[in-house]
Amino acid sequence: MKKITLLFIAAIITISCAEKVKNSSLEELNTKKTILVTKIDSLNAALKSVEKEISKLDSDKNLQTVTALPVKNDVFRHFLEVQGVAQANKNIEISPELGGTVTAILVKEGQKVASGQLLIQLDDSSIRNSINELNTQLNLANTTFERQERLWKQKIGSEMQYLQLKTQKERLENNLSSLKTQARKMKITAPFSGTVDEIFPRLGELTNPQMPAVRLLNLDNVYVEADVTETYLPIIKQGIETVVHFTSINKEITSKISQVGNYINPANRSFKIRVNLDNKDQSIKPNLLADIKIVDFETKGIIIPSSLVQQDQNGNNYVFTVVAENNEQKVVKNIITVDNEYNHEVYVSAGLTANDTLVNAGARFVKEGDIVKISKN
Repeated sequence: MKKITLLFIAAIITISCAEKVKNSSLEELNTKKTILVTKIDSLNAALKSVEKEISKLDSDKNLQTVTALPVKNDVFRHFLEVQGVAQANKNIEISPELGGTVTAILVKEGQKVASGQLLIQLDDSSIRNSINELNTQLNLANTTFERQERLWKQKIGSEMQYLQLKTQKERLENNLSSLKTQARKMKITAPFSGTVDEIFPRLGELTNPQMPAVRLLNLDNVYVEADVTETYLPIIKQGIETVVHFTSINKEITSKISQVGNYINPANRSFKIRVNLDNKDQSIKPNLLADIKIVDFETKGIIIPSSLVQQDQNGNNYVFTVVAENNEQKVVKNIITVDNEYNHEVYVSAGLTANDTLVNAGARFVKEGDIVKISKN
């Protein structure tokens, strides 16, 4: 480097001196020009020699810096994503079987109740009066029939009289049973254990079978129902793994398809699927929206980021890998076969092995055969 510096200084001095030869002859100027050109050529040769020596001592100075990423050999899953709605099997609105005035509301909203527990009592005073009256008539009819039956067994009295009393007694019994059934229908009871979610009528209000009285829920077991386009009918089967995510409550559950519908809706060309879910914590509510991911492709193999896949002018997918060669890192172009893609990852069925290392950052700025420097950051 010192020699080169001295040569450059000499050249500058020579050029400076050349500025003073304005009055020299043409022959002298040509001679000086030849001398200067010779010196410049000598300096260029010396400069190239120094640069060559520098490149030997600092071989990485002008190399492209990239990062490396090992390929991943793991299970690749592709999911079909549909939106569903949570439902509960035991989610009903209970209506009275007969109309009547609400005389008693025996539960509160949010209260847990047992199966058969009385929830609302309707006015049944007229029915109870009729039952009391019939009980009186039935007692008399029973007494009269029993006496006539004893006489008939002794062959006393007519058969017709015996049969009339028996028929009268049985008619009163049937009427009484009918009134008791009507009285039971004036009571609104819980058909299963659950929670009273809403009570519709107020005390003293008139209700009828067309009006719901109580909403009763049991959320221990719920399910999600979704519509799937008929295109996926050959893929969607009972027992396929699913991931159900409820965005509103930030909850994710892994389950399986429990039922696949057999009817194609002509309006939207879809069929229904059902996924049963356990809901012991009661966090999933009816009509809650859910995102359902259904596994429609699963295999084990090479998985790489989709951002690293490039395409050449022939339409071939490829990635760059790095291999060690003569203590250098050389870029190699690998033509690959991409079979599936999901969530920014692709499954590669051919073109890569589990031991390959990909060019990650900087992959768009290198070409096949380049010698690169791998950054450890």
